[in-house]
Amino acid sequence: MLRWALIFLIVALVAAALGFGGIAGAAAGIAKILFWVFVALFIISLFFGRRAVT
Repeated sequence: MLRWALIFLIVALVAAALGFGGIAGAAAGIAKILFWVFVALFIISLFFGRRAVT
């Protein structure tokens, strides 16, 4: 998930450098969404992954 966020961030930066504003904005938006989904899943896995089995 984090890999995809970084890929879309790089695509957004390259598109912005080349002057493609619409594509850069869309790729940056997707990268932001994927990053926050990754963070949410990471935090959830921290909570549920540390349960003690008794």
